[in-house]
Amino acid sequence: MSGSDLEAELLRLIAEYNSLRDTYLFVFSAAIGKPIPAISLEQTDFYVFHDLLSNKKKKSVDVYIETPGGSGETAEEIVRFLHNNFDTVSFIVSGEAKSAGTLIVLSGDEIWMTETGSLGPIDAQVKIGRSVVSAYDYVEWVNEKRKEAETQGTLNPFDATMVAQITPGELSGVYHALKYAEELVVEWLVNYKFRKWDKTETKKESVTLDKKKKRAEEVATELTNHAKWRLHGRSIKIDDLENIGLKIKRVEDDPKLRDLVHRIQIVCRLLFDTTTIFKIFATEDTKIFRQAAPANVPIKIPLMQAQPDVIQIEQKCPQCGTNHKLYAKFNPNPKIDQDLQKQGFNQFPKDNKIKCKCGFETDLAGLRNQIEADTGKPMIL
Repeated sequence: MSGSDLEAELLRLIAEYNSLRDTYLFVFSAAIGKPIPAISLEQTDFYVFHDLLSNKKKKSVDVYIETPGGSGETAEEIVRFLHNNFDTVSFIVSGEAKSAGTLIVLSGDEIWMTETGSLGPIDAQVKIGRSVVSAYDYVEWVNEKRKEAETQGTLNPFDATMVAQITPGELSGVYHALKYAEELVVEWLVNYKFRKWDKTETKKESVTLDKKKKRAEEVATELTNHAKWRLHGRSIKIDDLENIGLKIKRVEDDPKLRDLVHRIQIVCRLLFDTTTIFKIFATEDTKIFRQAAPANVPIKIPLMQAQPDVIQIEQKCPQCGTNHKLYAKFNPNPKIDQDLQKQGFNQFPKDNKIKCKCGFETDLAGLRNQIEADTGKPMIL
């Protein structure tokens, strides 16, 4: 299937899902593993959520989510927007929803997961110098060095140099970031996940607000316990979540739902694997795909020609390395096509996409914009 076929199939699957669940499905999926900074959850993602879901008449929304995490502030904005606009908000996890993704999922009235789905430990990611690090790991390291200094009376030169660069404001900010994530989990569990929890399952006792808060605090404590999970990227599965007091709905219990969710996941991953798409936002009638523009593409401009009639381009396939020779012309002269096609060049594609023999599809829209901006002339296609 081509990229266009996969895009159409995704929208068809979303429509089928909506019919099955009588809800409004929003697919938000990131190509976890692609070395692109914007893979992480960021503020522009919230704006897309807002634009695509504002003024919808459905009372409920299901969000299929796959993300490595990112901005906690963005997670908070997304959650508040969803709950302000829909009576019921549910999340579907079949891949990974880590860090800030876990925060978002824990705000759901319902959490649906497949056997392959996973959340992660709760943490805040903070910028220290030029790096983004785990707030928990940072605090743990600082406390470890503090104890070491108290016990031994000194630190080794490397650690002493590192500690000397920490400012009180920076350290305070890290502590607040970590506490912020914990408090959001408690607030959202009480207000959303636990709001219909009226009776205990075994003794059928009434569940008070204090009991809900206590259970929410216990869950937050468990999910921020990195000594238990060991790694920030650790996969926390359905059984792990149920063992700490969360009720999870299993997608596999409904065969039709299971097939739809797995097919949506497969289509998203095929789009990531065979195109330059790295982030998907889709409903049954609207789609927005973020593309990674090709970098460092060799462009040959004829010498002594400030306003060129043609530009030669060499675009390498990111997947197999095949070199695609293209030309973009700005003069309608047909001789340009004849000469360059004899040399093995193909005209810049009208849809801005190259389909390689390996099956990978490269989107050149960004490159076209760059060329037209640099030359000040539109391509003739």
